[in-house]
Amino acid sequence: MNAFLAITKALSDEGRVRILLALRDGELCVCQVVELLALAPSTVSKHVAILKQAGLVTLRKDGRWAYYSLAREGAPPMVRRALEWVVESVGTSDRAREDRQRLREILDIDKEVLCSVLRKN
Repeated sequence: MNAFLAITKALSDEGRVRILLALRDGELCVCQVVELLALAPSTVSKHVAILKQAGLVTLRKDGRWAYYSLAREGAPPMVRRALEWVVESVGTSDRAREDRQRLREILDIDKEVLCSVLRKN
């Protein structure tokens, strides 16, 4: 029951659902997620912490970089079904299409430049 409640809590916020949809094509650096959502880094960190607690995303650290990706291999069936449901339900919404286009632009920005700008603000 606790896992189910953690997942439903995680899915109850538009920003967190947008993060999940952004991650469907691969891992992203926290700076890239901040840029996509146009939210404060602390807000994005809170969102990804909730997603991680629910088991929906995984964290990989590489030096000073923190990368998030969707939980895939070895994820419990409930998590896999929840992620499939999100993509099937809202993966082609106007917001998801806009985010996907914006994410392409963000991925063209050098990560060093993007993250250094965010650290200065």
